[in-house]
Amino acid sequence: MLPPSSARKRRRHGARRARHALGTCGVDLARRAWLASISALAIGASSAACASEELAFEIDAHLDTEAAPRIELVRLDKSERRLELVSRGVVVASYDVALGSAPVGAKRRQGDGRTPEGRYRIDWRKRDSDYHRALHISYPNAEDRAHARANAVDPGGAIMIHGLPNGLGLIGSAHTLVDWTDGCIAVTNAEIEEIWEWVEDGVPIEIQP
Repeated sequence: MLPPSSARKRRRHGARRARHALGTCGVDLARRAWLASISALAIGASSAACASEELAFEIDAHLDTEAAPRIELVRLDKSERRLELVSRGVVVASYDVALGSAPVGAKRRQGDGRTPEGRYRIDWRKRDSDYHRALHISYPNAEDRAHARANAVDPGGAIMIHGLPNGLGLIGSAHTLVDWTDGCIAVTNAEIEEIWEWVEDGVPIEIQP
């Protein structure tokens, strides 16, 4: 059975746009303060929306009768801040994301704030992440390590697809207003739960500039 958010995505027909090994992305105090302020605003709006959300959930629960698709590829378009799940060559879900604080260019070293570019795999996951749920991306690969050796730098690692910092989930999609991670790919908590259920370990991820 598809999660409720997926039924809504299908009816809207298309992508939505806008913008560690241990499930931590090392968010600095300034960025965390910004996230906390957005969360405080979200708390005020959440009570009014609660009843309508519950009704929507009940309606979607009756509509969602299909089996979850078999995801064969995760694809990230960094310039569009869009993460897509692909099944049988068709995009079946897409998500707006926030990236590393220096999003332009491929990740080359520890601490550069960049999100990697290239082809990797989802190789393991962490349920008790500092960011709700987290799926690990197999950066650095052999090419990344060779580049780092040639430049005498640490390539870094702990690149994840994850949710929002624990305790700040009410921020919701407003988190995409700023690229706030240290190189990870951030989505909302509801979205990472959906990705967690649909994407198995071993699925390739293609990260485009």
